[in-house]
Amino acid sequence: MRSPALSRAAGFALALGVFALDRGIKELVAGPLDLQAVGLIKLLPFFDLRWTENYGVSYGMFTADSSETKLVLLAMTGLIACGVAVWMLREKVMGEIAALALVLGGALGNIYDRSSRGYVIDYADLHIGQWRPFLIFNLADAAITFGVLILLARSLLSREKPAQPADADNDTATETV
Repeated sequence: MRSPALSRAAGFALALGVFALDRGIKELVAGPLDLQAVGLIKLLPFFDLRWTENYGVSYGMFTADSSETKLVLLAMTGLIACGVAVWMLREKVMGEIAALALVLGGALGNIYDRSSRGYVIDYADLHIGQWRPFLIFNLADAAITFGVLILLARSLLSREKPAQPADADNDTATETV
């Protein structure tokens, strides 16, 4: 069994890896691929690279269009990332630590974009014909989503069973008055 400290260190390494991979892909689409100028690169019948500037949070909600709202959004996402990091430091189970690491790494990737560019670069366009089951997203968004889904699944599937009384097997015993 792995020590909690080693599990947490592995979790922070995973978060750093997600952050680095997210940064690398975003640098590729913004730099050599020049997706902002090209606009669209068709890769597969169901997957394109499409430049999108997201000024809000998940699914473009809470769009920040002024410098004040951008700062509030940046502070809010920063506080959430800090909360996830603290949660990771308190967690002992590797499954939860790994899920939190995905959330933290993705959050840091998007926070970096928001602080350096004023928006988050989204580029992954998953579609079936003209139907798009998701808005355009990035690796950080996918990591956050998978992390949250893992946390939810683990929470729902690993509920503790209610404690049974010590003499639950002796239900047939009669009480004396």
